[in-house]
Amino acid sequence: VDRDGRVYGGDELLYVIAMDAKRRGALPGGVVGTVMSNLGFEQALARDGVPLERAKVGDRYVLERMVERGWTLGGENSGHLICLDKHTTGDAIVAALAVLRALIERRVTLAEATAPVAMFPQTLINVPIRRGWDWQGSDAVRRSRDRAVSALGDRGRVLLRPSGTEPVLRVMVEARDKATADEHAGAIAETIARAAGAPL
Repeated sequence: VDRDGRVYGGDELLYVIAMDAKRRGALPGGVVGTVMSNLGFEQALARDGVPLERAKVGDRYVLERMVERGWTLGGENSGHLICLDKHTTGDAIVAALAVLRALIERRVTLAEATAPVAMFPQTLINVPIRRGWDWQGSDAVRRSRDRAVSALGDRGRVLLRPSGTEPVLRVMVEARDKATADEHAGAIAETIARAAGAPL
C-alpha cells in the first residue's frame, strides 16, 4: 500500500523488482509468473526486453520453472514473490526490501515505478460442473472460448482452469476494460453451465 492508500498486487511489485535487477545487471534471463499473471504485466516486461514464462498456479511450480531456466525472479499475482538470489522460497520481508531498494535507489514513488504497467481488468467466474465432466471435450465450450479469444486478439486473454479442490471450472477473462471482460466471461460461463447441466 502506498502513501495514497492504493493497494498494489504481486505482478506490479514483481515488475518493480525485475526492472531494478535489470538496471543493476542482476537479472539473468527473465521472470517466471503463472497462468494468472496479468497481461498488462507481461506486456510491460516485454517492452523492456524481459521475457515472462508462465507456470501453473502455485509458488512450488513457479520455483520449479525458475530452477529449470536458471532465473532468479518469479512470483504470483497474489503476492508470493521469490527472489532466489536472496532466499530459496517466497518471503514477504525479502520482497518488501527488494521493492524498497528499487524505490530508494531510483528516487521514485511506488506509483511512478509501476506506471508502465497498465493492468488489465480481470473477471473471474467459478462455474459449478459435475465431477469428472470432460469440459475440454465439449464443442460448445471450445467454440465459446474461441469466439472470445478471437474477439479480444492481443487486447485480452481467456483462461479456463478446473479447481483442484471443488467441482468448479474457473473462467478468467482479461480485457482492456472491465465491461468487455465481464461480457466475454459471462458468455463463456453460461455456455459451460448449459453444457455441464449445472446452473450458475
